[in-house]
Amino acid sequence: YDSFCHAHQPPIAFIRADTRGLFAQVFCDFGPDFVVNDVDGEEPQVGIVSSISNSGPALVTCVEEERLEFQDGELVQFREVEGMSELNDGKPRRVKNVKAYSFELEEDTTNLKKYISGGLVTKVKEPKTLSFRPLADCMADPGDFLLCDFAKLERPALLHVAFSALDEFVKRNGAMPRPGKTSDQDDFVKICHEVNASLSQQSKGGFQKQELDEEVLKVFAAVSSGDLSPMATFVGGIVAQEALKACSGKFHPIFQFFYFDSAESLMEVPSPEDCQPTGSRYDGQIAVFGQKFQQKLEQLNAFVVGAGALGCEFLKLLAMMGVSCGKDGQLSVTDDDTIEKSNLSRQFLFRQNDIGRSKSEVAGRAAQGMNPALKLNSLQNRVCPETEDVFNDSFWEGLDVVINALDNVKARLYVDMRCVYFAKPLLESGTLGPKCNTQVVVPGLTENYGASRDPPEKQAPMCTIHSFPHNIDHCLAWARSEFEGHVEKNPAEVNAYLDDPNAYSSNALKQADGQTKEQLEQVVDALGKSKCQTFSECVVWARRVFDEYFYNRVSQLVYTFPEDAKTSNGSPFWSPPKRFPRAIKFDCKDPAHMMFVRSASILRAQVYRIQLPDWCSDEQQLQQAADSYKTPEFQPRSDVKIETDPKATSRVSSSLDDSSVVENLLKQLEPLGGELDAKFRLEPITFEKDDDTNHHMELITSMANLRARCYSIQEVDKLQAKLIAGRIIPAIATSTAVVTGLVCLELLKVIGGAKVEAYRNTFGNLSLPLFAMAEPIPPKVFKYKDMSWSLWDRWIIEGVDLTVQGLLDWFTAKGLTPYSISAGPSLVWNSLFPKHKERLGKPVLEVVQTFAKLEIPADRKHFDLVVAVEDDDGEDIDIPLVSVKFK
Repeated sequence: YDSFCHAHQPPIAFIRADTRGLFAQVFCDFGPDFVVNDVDGEEPQVGIVSSISNSGPALVTCVEEERLEFQDGELVQFREVEGMSELNDGKPRRVKNVKAYSFELEEDTTNLKKYISGGLVTKVKEPKTLSFRPLADCMADPGDFLLCDFAKLERPALLHVAFSALDEFVKRNGAMPRPGKTSDQDDFVKICHEVNASLSQQSKGGFQKQELDEEVLKVFAAVSSGDLSPMATFVGGIVAQEALKACSGKFHPIFQFFYFDSAESLMEVPSPEDCQPTGSRYDGQIAVFGQKFQQKLEQLNAFVVGAGALGCEFLKLLAMMGVSCGKDGQLSVTDDDTIEKSNLSRQFLFRQNDIGRSKSEVAGRAAQGMNPALKLNSLQNRVCPETEDVFNDSFWEGLDVVINALDNVKARLYVDMRCVYFAKPLLESGTLGPKCNTQVVVPGLTENYGASRDPPEKQAPMCTIHSFPHNIDHCLAWARSEFEGHVEKNPAEVNAYLDDPNAYSSNALKQADGQTKEQLEQVVDALGKSKCQTFSECVVWARRVFDEYFYNRVSQLVYTFPEDAKTSNGSPFWSPPKRFPRAIKFDCKDPAHMMFVRSASILRAQVYRIQLPDWCSDEQQLQQAADSYKTPEFQPRSDVKIETDPKATSRVSSSLDDSSVVENLLKQLEPLGGELDAKFRLEPITFEKDDDTNHHMELITSMANLRARCYSIQEVDKLQAKLIAGRIIPAIATSTAVVTGLVCLELLKVIGGAKVEAYRNTFGNLSLPLFAMAEPIPPKVFKYKDMSWSLWDRWIIEGVDLTVQGLLDWFTAKGLTPYSISAGPSLVWNSLFPKHKERLGKPVLEVVQTFAKLEIPADRKHFDLVVAVEDDDGEDIDIPLVSVKFK
């Protein structure tokens, strides 16, 4: 087939994929001249230019906001350069001597105009042409293999021989090696030696004769007739992505062989009797692991946290593997979310008629449809401190393994904390577009998930968002914030006042700070000047807001900081990355202006529960209504303070007269509230990005683009705005399949009780492609005298009547000197406080209930203490959590 595909004009992309038990291969041939248009899928980096020299070569310096990721020899393009405008011609230019914030152009700019200010430089992605060879040519000369596990550098070449030998074995015997048949394994090893010698001879140096690891080859033969769902899922995800690469030219394909194995998942080869088929749906798995191991899978008590993209794939895989399908098995799945339309593209257990229903319930039912034997417990609770009455001690203690399928770090950290506390294995994973990662957390063997953290995402300063944006992300962040203020937060604040004016006023007087003052101003405005009773008034309000945002505020900013303004050290105020803004006057003929007015008016009407008239969608009538508003002449103010400090966290500052201002605002509110019907309430609107008819993204997009226009920033369409403002995390089905397949291979190791060196944490990037596997890091071990412990240890002290003195004596006997005992946030004993001596003879349980007000659930048999201790030299020692068992 490959020879035909390779010779065809145009060439037909050919992919070969095999999974044999715990071993797999992928081969790609996309033709002799395959063009990759985008090798990595990353957005081209954009640098903000601060200076360009008139020299040859020209030195370009960028703002020290973000390190340049350009490489010597790459191409870049310039735009928006003032002064040296010749560089704005769109011509790609090659760079060299790239540093963190500067580079040189391979061009002489001596005779160009002098650089004045501004400018953006963007990396240009160059196409890459790959020359693939057909499979027949690659067998004896495979080239470089795509490595994935650096602990097994020789394994790809060994598997290259093994898969070739397997084809030869089938050709000679008419069947695969039989599970448990040592004679078949021996015959296979002999063929491997023959193939090894033959390939080496044919290659003329392209393939060196290998030192064959016969033990691995015997395992290969023993499991080759088996089929494993995790392997099929992993390889299927990779091959699906390769097929997309062949069709689109996006992302770098595998060039050309990729071999993978998870031989470590098999603790020992099962006996011939154990791996015989039983006539069940699990015979492919039994051929690899045996019947006894299959029974372990079926009796497993597992917990899947999350039923989204990852959760759906996990449930499907676990059902196919027979996990929790036995009499005593149970698979619990929980997710407090409901199904949305946008989920359907990648969460394959959901259908159109499932929209609005519980994810965990629908996904669980779909998994049971695949395997009716699955013992499933579907829950709709978030796993968090507030649901510890649902996920209580007995729930956690009964688990064998936890599989996270979450999309946020906070929830992951909480589940990780509970797994550490109850000493339960945790299988962690995540995806981001074509990137994916897995982490295995095994009690006593590995560090926990929370032991290492990614650096926090870089946040734009508040002053940048509100006054000095320099990219579309800043404009969209501002638009989303203002949108939520107008349609959700302010209406909710109004309702809070109307529900109980006295309590609201009392609380406002207690707070009386800058934030309270701003909230009250919004409430007064919503019930007074900006109150709407007809749709026409909503249009007028939208016009007034337009002028405020895009004319008045910008004009005030320019008045406060003119174009020639200087900083305190004499440098130009409007230097990069700041962009000098220009105010916009309303023009009803401009589609962007009318998009803002239309969407803002309709949402305002919804907030005030005003029925929309038929003409609300008539562009001509809307234009007439919008034009009827006469814009007051702008009057600049000299007392306006505009925040310029990038370290400021709030644009609302408190002052000494806040209290009197709040009192005055409350006085203004009294008559406004009194004029209203007792049932009058506004309708807060929650942002929903996936409904194209609700005008939410229409308003946010128009606001962001108009703001971008003020600052000469490139505008975006509604889809791009939705991705950024909706904070949509890129997700594709291929990386989801890859990561869930890898996790379930690690699950097999957990069940088999593998040693730490057998486990693998993985980082993958299907776009490059890259797979980097590494052994998990062991936990940090603390030692003192003859004792040692890690975060997995918990010191349990039994004693119903254990006194505080008895607890202290327990530590003293270990050579430790306790000086403080805490329960939760409360201190219950400290050696420095004389009054605490009275507590020494009292039971610890009584002390924590009396002084720490500790409430112990009825089903809990212990309570936890944090004990601070010193060694013989008076140095603090970190010891495990202490649990006192009183039942």
